[in-house]
Amino acid sequence: MGLRRVLLVQSESIVCSELSAVLKFLECDVVTRRLNVLDEETDAEFDAVFIGVDDDVEQVVLRIVELYRYVPLVLVIDKTSPRPLPIGLDNRAAAVVAWPTNYATLNACLDKIGRGMSEVVNVRPPELFRSLTGASAAVQRTRKLIQQVAPSDATVLILGESGTGKEVIARNLHYYSARRTKPFVPVNCGAIPGELLESELFGHEKGAFTGALSSRQGRFEMAEGGTLFLDEIGDMPLAMQVKLLRVLQERCFERVGSNKTIHCDVRIVAATHRNLEEEIGRNRFREDLYYRLNVFPIEVPSLRDRLEDVPALVEDLTARLRAEKRGNMRLTPAAIRALQRYHWPGNVRELANLIERLAILYPNGVVDAADLPEKFQQYAKSEDAAPRHELQAENAASIERLRIARLPGEGLDLREHLNNLECELIRQALDECNGVVAHAANLLRMRRTTLVEKLRKYGLRGEETTAI
Repeated sequence: MGLRRVLLVQSESIVCSELSAVLKFLECDVVTRRLNVLDEETDAEFDAVFIGVDDDVEQVVLRIVELYRYVPLVLVIDKTSPRPLPIGLDNRAAAVVAWPTNYATLNACLDKIGRGMSEVVNVRPPELFRSLTGASAAVQRTRKLIQQVAPSDATVLILGESGTGKEVIARNLHYYSARRTKPFVPVNCGAIPGELLESELFGHEKGAFTGALSSRQGRFEMAEGGTLFLDEIGDMPLAMQVKLLRVLQERCFERVGSNKTIHCDVRIVAATHRNLEEEIGRNRFREDLYYRLNVFPIEVPSLRDRLEDVPALVEDLTARLRAEKRGNMRLTPAAIRALQRYHWPGNVRELANLIERLAILYPNGVVDAADLPEKFQQYAKSEDAAPRHELQAENAASIERLRIARLPGEGLDLREHLNNLECELIRQALDECNGVVAHAANLLRMRRTTLVEKLRKYGLRGEETTAI
């Protein structure tokens, strides 16, 4: 059996008490918790969170996503209840279990989740809901734009080079909108052949073309009530641009091979790495569609324009690998400085690929500048080299922030110095998490209640703990 410790969020349903007994019989360490104390002890480690489907299940799931970002969720449905599963909710769950069930089914479900092999899931990676990593001015501007436009239904056009994280922004826009309980449906317009794109977006009826053996929903229908993310919109053929424009204007469409009009309530978020104004001049993109999409543009900064965020990005990426039990690799300050001197043509995606490669080569080791791939060696300066035995800090980012080069001759008040460091790190965590206390507590590896006490201790302003 693949799981050891599970959290069971209790409701009034008898299903939870029955499930708790069965999980304990399966040798799981079951921790039960009421809905009103979910904020407490979020630093505890669990292999899965079980939630009984009840009246407020959607809000509970959203809270669980915030508090336990790397833990798979399992929705438990009472077979005797007439209440259906809310539309789109299964997109947030790692598995759905109808109760009562038999031993073999439940045990197989637990085992698959424990190995990360669930076959009944459409899991969104939890890290995609995180705010943009970094504290640079460019990221702060982008984060503010997301906060301003997310609550509205305005069409958003995300512009930026490949690998900058445009889909991360799109998913944040969806998550912080009123549509976040509905589906988020991405489609890469550049990866689908032009002759198939219409069927992919609008669906088709049986017999509409050769190979259409059954009717099929399109992405617009799948995203009903939610957000449709049109990635690489600049690669969409002109013929499809005309049809998309009509949908944006009239909010209706027909499946391929059908004359039945389907009305849709979908928010459009588009993205491209191309300069659409230049594409218009070359007659490769429709000007009227451009203005329809360009209601609220967000330009994503390239990584070379925010190199000061590299340490935070490295820490974030290595933390995710640790959470996925893929090693505990760390980078030295010298290695971090070498990465900050590189120009990153592949942006954050290139950095993520590098960190994953290093985690394979040094799964539980410390990576120095000399261990980086050859193309980074020209950016590693000799004065940055450091003996291995001196590298005892938990991660390179914290070393850079907290290290004291030499004790001042006149000495210092250690307690005051440590308090100042703690206060500053708490401020940074709040800024990184847009003021959400639970998120900042996770980032600082402490309980939410402990962080609240420290906020009072240092007199931090209350508005700093307001979520977007």
